[in-house]
Amino acid sequence: MADRRRDQPRPPPDPAPVAAEPQAISSRDVVAYLRQHPDFLDRHPEALRILHPPTRNVGSDSGDDVVDFQHFLLDRLRRDLVRVNTEHRALLATSRGNLASQGRIHKAVVAILAASSFETLLQIVTTDLAVLLDMDVVTIAVESAASPTARLPVNGLHLLKSGTVEQLLGDDRTALLSADVHGDPALFGSGAGLVRSQALLRLSFGRGAPAGLLCIGARKPGRFHPGLGTELLTFLARALGITIGQWLNPARLSS
Repeated sequence: MADRRRDQPRPPPDPAPVAAEPQAISSRDVVAYLRQHPDFLDRHPEALRILHPPTRNVGSDSGDDVVDFQHFLLDRLRRDLVRVNTEHRALLATSRGNLASQGRIHKAVVAILAASSFETLLQIVTTDLAVLLDMDVVTIAVESAASPTARLPVNGLHLLKSGTVEQLLGDDRTALLSADVHGDPALFGSGAGLVRSQALLRLSFGRGAPAGLLCIGARKPGRFHPGLGTELLTFLARALGITIGQWLNPARLSS
């Protein structure tokens, strides 16, 4: 008996699934989302570049809930302009200050190199350098086995106990800047009362020579601070240390 199932028509295949169309977002959906996320523009400020502000003024008949978006954009642009101008002026002031500091350091180094004698050199550092650097007190402090209270022939030259420089600067630091201090008489002598901000710079006079410090003090707090660059100051201290070392060892000058 023949199989009747072969003669029966086959059912049509299932239709392919149709992808659901994305639901359109209405303006009401956008407004509702913004109401729920009022900080949207703070998190996505780039959206301001693609939005068009209204081309008309908002009148009183538009309702109390209507926001003048154009006014908001203008206020934001004004704030950005004020910020950019402020940063520009601060950058110019910093650049001028750096150039002025560089010029003072260069004049100080030239004066040190031009000293005609060791006594003149010490006089320049402890007297003229304060004027050249626009500071209030400049001294030299050197470690010595002699009594720190010993009277020295040059005003502004002080003796320190052995190990004082390492105690203040550590092993490898070349500068210590302090924004608000009371001057130490061991470093600044009779001028310590003027010092409210200071820079302590390591002086190296050569192998086997005692450690020393170039001490620069200002009466204005904050004149020096830990965030200030020290390249120019350490250059000054390096030039002074080398010059003093050469005066103390005349054989090096003739070699």
